Amino acid sequence: MEKLNDIARRHNATAQQVALSWLYHHEPNILLIPGTSKVNHMKENVNAVDIVLSVKEMDELSSIES
Repeated sequence: MEKLNDIARRHNATAQQVALSWLYHHEPNILLIPGTSKVNHMKENVNAVDIVLSVKEMDELSSIES
């Protein structure tokens, strides 16, 4: 989780936005449908698409084990 938070800080984003960005950019055939009950969270989710992760950051996130 520390890697995720570090990358989020670099992008002035939330960890959730970075995770969504990683998923969105990881595979071209992934369709994200995150659920939310608050408008501000929905706006954060939409803005995650604009986060451009470097190849190094994508690799860092791919190496995180659940």
